[in-house]
Amino acid sequence: MKMAGIIFSNIYDNTMAELTKHRTMASVPFGGRYRHIDFVLSNMVNSGIQSVGAITKYHYKSLMDHLGTLDEWDLDTKTGGFYLIPPFLEGQTSVYRGKIEALSGAMSFVTRCGCDYVLLSDSTVICNIDYDEILENHVASGKDVTVIANRDPHLINEPKEFVVNAYKGKVIDVALNCVTGKDDYIGMGMFIMSIDKMVEMVNDCVSRGKYHFEKDFIQKEFNDGTISLNLYEFKGTVLRNNCIVSYFENSMKLLDYKVRKEIFSKNGPIYTKVRDEKPTYYGASSEVDNCIIADGCDIRGKVENCVIFRNVTIEEGAVVKNSIIIQGTTIKKDCNIEYVVADKDVVFTEGRKLIGAPTAPVIINKGETV
Repeated sequence: MKMAGIIFSNIYDNTMAELTKHRTMASVPFGGRYRHIDFVLSNMVNSGIQSVGAITKYHYKSLMDHLGTLDEWDLDTKTGGFYLIPPFLEGQTSVYRGKIEALSGAMSFVTRCGCDYVLLSDSTVICNIDYDEILENHVASGKDVTVIANRDPHLINEPKEFVVNAYKGKVIDVALNCVTGKDDYIGMGMFIMSIDKMVEMVNDCVSRGKYHFEKDFIQKEFNDGTISLNLYEFKGTVLRNNCIVSYFENSMKLLDYKVRKEIFSKNGPIYTKVRDEKPTYYGASSEVDNCIIADGCDIRGKVENCVIFRNVTIEEGAVVKNSIIIQGTTIKKDCNIEYVVADKDVVFTEGRKLIGAPTAPVIINKGETV
């Protein structure tokens, strides 16, 4: 009983503003030294999935650069391995509009991977999850599709893209883009089905001009009674980076030890591209409080409640609070930076003051000088 994995790397790109201007959603930096894809890909590898395909649309050079030879995930194997699935691979004449059309370009991968089941996953959900356990649950259920979802009291009364209502574990309703209630389950963008069912679904939907996986397949066919749904409730920590505000909020949540402990579990390590950087240097004038700071940095100023990526320089006299500073950025002396997301290789010139808000952080594009 083998399962392949498919990752949608470009879905929801338009919700992340400047951070996906030159990269896929899957390659958005997160947590100081990781990318979005590291979490779902590591979960797949830790669950014994050896054949993984990542469907791309555009701006996937950064994704290729990050994944490299896949050594860190042990997917550079002769049996199985990792496959980047670009657009137009199967003779399409236009870029896909939704997941179903995207899957039609991955048919060669799924039909040749030698697996019985397939896991479909977005790259925007951050968690530490055992897919092998869920596959067993799916097979035992005898249902056509397993929907992986969770309950989150913090998200009650907030609109969510995919919501499941169940009674005693049995799915009774599926809703899209609606406000959640206390008894609702929120979809995690993860689904398991048999390879045969997926091929049947793709062929049928594409022939009828349908392309939205959740709307045209899951919701419609469940309401029509033509497919059965199994619900798997995930009870661990889930962070959804589906917009710039949630990305900022979830980055700040990582500063909580309990959240980090669940996301970066010893039983399911999260792998990423290895870089042999020197240790971070903390100058005599530096003050650091409640931060995640990667290696290779030079910290001489005051840093508080921040996520700092590799090779960031913060000069003496600079104050940086409640911010996300991505790789290679330089903050010169006497700057005052608060509620800011600075992309790669940004330079803050001397004495700059830039202050956003928790619900509206200031976004600085890659390579800009402020």
